[in-house]
Amino acid sequence: MTTTIRTRFAPSPTGYLHIGGARTALYSWLHARRHGGRFVLRIEDTDRERSTPEAINAILEGMGWLGLDYDEGPFYQTDRFERYREHLQRLLDTGQAYYCYCTKERLERLREEQQARKEKPRYDGRCRDLDGPPSEEAADEPVVRFRSPLEGHVVIDDAIRGKVQFANAELDDLVIARADGTPTYNFTVVVDDLEMGITDVIRGDDHLNNTPRQVHLYKALGAELPRFAHVPMILGEDGKRLSKRHGSVSVLQYRDEGYLPEALLNYLARLGWSHGDQEVFTLEELIQLFDINAVNHSASTFNPSKLLWLNQQHIMAAEPNHIARHLAPFLTERGVDPGQGGPQLEAVVRAQQERAKTLVEMADNSLFFYRRPAGYEEKAARKNLKPDAEEVLEHCRHCFAGLPEWEQGRIHQVVTEAAEAFEVKMGKVAQPLRVAVSGGAVSPPIDVTLALLGREETLARIEAAVAWIRAQAAQGSA
Repeated sequence: MTTTIRTRFAPSPTGYLHIGGARTALYSWLHARRHGGRFVLRIEDTDRERSTPEAINAILEGMGWLGLDYDEGPFYQTDRFERYREHLQRLLDTGQAYYCYCTKERLERLREEQQARKEKPRYDGRCRDLDGPPSEEAADEPVVRFRSPLEGHVVIDDAIRGKVQFANAELDDLVIARADGTPTYNFTVVVDDLEMGITDVIRGDDHLNNTPRQVHLYKALGAELPRFAHVPMILGEDGKRLSKRHGSVSVLQYRDEGYLPEALLNYLARLGWSHGDQEVFTLEELIQLFDINAVNHSASTFNPSKLLWLNQQHIMAAEPNHIARHLAPFLTERGVDPGQGGPQLEAVVRAQQERAKTLVEMADNSLFFYRRPAGYEEKAARKNLKPDAEEVLEHCRHCFAGLPEWEQGRIHQVVTEAAEAFEVKMGKVAQPLRVAVSGGAVSPPIDVTLALLGREETLARIEAAVAWIRAQAAQGSA
């Protein structure tokens, strides 16, 4: 009987969901989805001083925006203290854990002495075989330590890094419960993964050194070991670990900067994994092709330019209604409600898809469809709304007003015939029209732009531009 793959993403809610965490979540999600498994979300909130409701909400919102849906959870470690206490007592009863009465002062002295001898700081096992508190220098409340094996090795068969070996002599007796009784990270992780039936632990390689300790805990609790895959870190372009100074921010900031979630997922998937030379992937392709065993064991470098390029590819390839759904909030932020007058948003998206790298750029460039320009860009107006453009604009306005149907082909014909009538290139007609209706020198093709604006709005904006040209001429002659 085949065991169902079960993966998990287990962030600590001490901050936002950042790029590294999002990639780990994605890899875990893809591994589960590819194998028809289950993806579990667990919030590791035992650090009560640093864990905040705001951070939890930011993580859940980030997961929701990315579309990384979880099959179970979110589970909160703070709801599971009773389960930790039961397993802790079991280890104490079987002699696999013990009370340690060493004071902070003694442990600090021990550390200083070891460092002075240039030894690796580690617990010396003073309380390992005591039956009770020592007669001298004992803490009022003991911690609980795990009795680690003193000899032999732990071999991790990692899906990404291959076999990694750790000497047990290098591992000291880990604290698994603090003096106040609260369990520590390494212990809660093992209990949770055991009870939640996690078969595959995919996480950052900063956790690799915790793994041999956790392996001993799994075995002490009689659990079958999960498969491990430790994902290499992400570096900034300067070769240092990705951080805030590189722009390593909440994934929600990428949403606010106009990135599509599928573009960010595509980029994160490729940040350490590849499938031939293919760069652009749909989510369905990623699910079908992703292989955790094919993830590169070397660190990856975050490249903002590559992400921006991928975003543009996804904008161009997406269905207009999908883009419209993500674009609408950006227009709302700019004081425009696409549902209250103006062209259909999907039609605007269709006109702009080949022209925008981000949704912010698309929103800014599409405002004129819903709101008349308050003025004209100075450079564009100086070049295109000169006195000789007045006659061209008036001619076009008259022809547009007489069109039997307001549609793209007829609009294009008017522009073409105007260029012939005035014996100028098409740009000498299209550009003044473009500046007149949009306020600037950039828009979709002029026939597409005017068709979307509608006849009435087009005529009104041309009339306003003609009036502006006359006013400028009057000022110049005054």
